[in-house]
Amino acid sequence: MALWLGIDVGAARKGFDVALIDDRSLLELRGALSVADVAELAAARSPILAAIDSPRSCAPDGDTSRADERELNRRVCGIRWTPDHAAVRNGGAYYAWVRHGLELYEALAAREVAAIEVFPTASWTRWCGPRGATSRARWSRDGLARLGVRGVPRTTNQDQRDAIAAALTGRQHTHGLTEAIGEIIVPALPELGAPALLDAGETPHQQRDRPRRHEHAHDHIAERVDVQL
Repeated sequence: MALWLGIDVGAARKGFDVALIDDRSLLELRGALSVADVAELAAARSPILAAIDSPRSCAPDGDTSRADERELNRRVCGIRWTPDHAAVRNGGAYYAWVRHGLELYEALAAREVAAIEVFPTASWTRWCGPRGATSRARWSRDGLARLGVRGVPRTTNQDQRDAIAAALTGRQHTHGLTEAIGEIIVPALPELGAPALLDAGETPHQQRDRPRRHEHAHDHIAERVDVQL
């Protein structure tokens, strides 16, 4: 059974929120995990891909942000900047979550688990449209409810929803339905419901040929981000 792991990153005290999904359902949703916990879970469940909501690299020496982040900010949505390694290393508590994420990439690589960088806010934007004045909680909660993922608890917090979004983005990436903005992987399909429509055994070509129920509602998103499938 094909599995994907989505990981919302926090500093060591908060830990990682993790979602494990298959082609149709959420199978596990866990929180407050350490680097070792996530690495052990990945080794035990052997996901096709781990999708991590955290920078996988720092900006070049002397820079205050990565070109990938600036491009995503211009084309999709806002994002926090990642400065160079020295600033991250010496940045105290503010960059603790970035350091923790970098540790996780190393741990997964040591276990030979493939990993990509994702940004759930960009994924929600591609699936649901810009958030506008809606609260982030309601925006992602309503979006998750409409994506049709089975097994999601009745109540979730933002970190859990972002972990699920990361896993869904990883699943889309496996099926060739994403685009890379530098190292950051984002959904290429702007229509709501794309992950749920991609059933087990259905090819990306078949999925793209299905009627796009939200095509007109999201034409402005497709034009703004210049999606290439």
